[in-house]
Amino acid sequence: MAKKYHLFEVIGLELEYMLVKQENLQVNPIVDQLFTIKNGELTSDIDNGEIAWSNELVAHVIELKTNGPSANLENLDEGFAENITEINQLLSGFKSVLLPTASHPFMNPKTETRLWEHSYSEVYALYNRIFDCHGHGWSNVQSMHLNFPFYNDAEFEKLHAAIRVLLPILPALSASSPILEGKVTGFKDTRLEVYKTNQKEIPQLAGMLIPEAVFNKKDYQRIIFDPIIEAIKPFDTENILDRHFLNSRGAIARFDRNAIEIRVLDIQECPAADIAIAILIVETLKLLVQGDLIALEEQKSWHERELFQILNSVIKNGEAIEITDNRYLSYFGLSEKTSVRKIWKILYRKVKKHISIKHRLAIEFILNEGSLASRILKKTGPDFSTEKLRKLYGELQVCLQENKLFRP
Repeated sequence: MAKKYHLFEVIGLELEYMLVKQENLQVNPIVDQLFTIKNGELTSDIDNGEIAWSNELVAHVIELKTNGPSANLENLDEGFAENITEINQLLSGFKSVLLPTASHPFMNPKTETRLWEHSYSEVYALYNRIFDCHGHGWSNVQSMHLNFPFYNDAEFEKLHAAIRVLLPILPALSASSPILEGKVTGFKDTRLEVYKTNQKEIPQLAGMLIPEAVFNKKDYQRIIFDPIIEAIKPFDTENILDRHFLNSRGAIARFDRNAIEIRVLDIQECPAADIAIAILIVETLKLLVQGDLIALEEQKSWHERELFQILNSVIKNGEAIEITDNRYLSYFGLSEKTSVRKIWKILYRKVKKHISIKHRLAIEFILNEGSLASRILKKTGPDFSTEKLRKLYGELQVCLQENKLFRP
């Protein structure tokens, strides 16, 4: 049984990247070859000290994650950056590199998707049979997952309530997917826009992305897990899918390891940006859990439909969207419609003293210059030719390699 931790005692963090060919940035499904070169044999997981490597659903995506729960986020970006450098060195023999952001700008998933064909492949194959994973919502999505521990039902109640309230405005910080197949999609966070419907055949799996208002393990089983288990039965005839794996909400409870995993965050251009965003989220959640902004019962009173309306607008317009819900605005001392960017600036001022100078600089840059999606669109201008996109995303690849923020 996994060791249990108290609120904010540790955190788990996962970052996903795509492998692309260096000459043209087309996806390159060779994660298995990368792992074999690194490990001497093919495995689905590689222990690399502080950071571990794992495969994903598709053969061109690698996940880097903290090797177990981490007690300190402060210098994690450096650990991830060192692993990215090592991977790029290994990939140089294949004339390939890692590419950041949550979506590839000109990948055609119908023709370029290749599923992982090794360990755990029977699960991926089943998902493909049910949903057809040759689509952007499955094969062209890279995200950051944050895992927060809870010790018991009392801690789960506080943490789940806080996460639900904060979830709708998280993509304003992290949106990085405004382009698909060489076109502006009209959404700052296209990854989440396609994620909303990629399991439409079984809607119980993702719900409304915002998890239902349940605040203990027993109710979570009854209201969320039981409908999932019932809905999947006609498809999972061999009973190989786990309810934790199936639950696809924007934040999911992992009672197998006593954690809640946030899944609505797009991957950024470099770990320095990801970790800065993670730290801002951690400190803001502490405010909410302590009841400093909103009383617990008030947090619990939100229906997922109300929160989804806010999330949906943020998915489309990112940090620029103006929130008009007076009840939500009142939590930040506001009484009239206000942009999500301003809300995050208010929250940042409240927690700034708990954040080191290094991460403050990154957060302030994002709050002032905009999400990565906004900066990408600013850089492209009206030209979305493949040549222009290769040049731009080549710059983003350099940002990843050098662990520096993208400045258009």
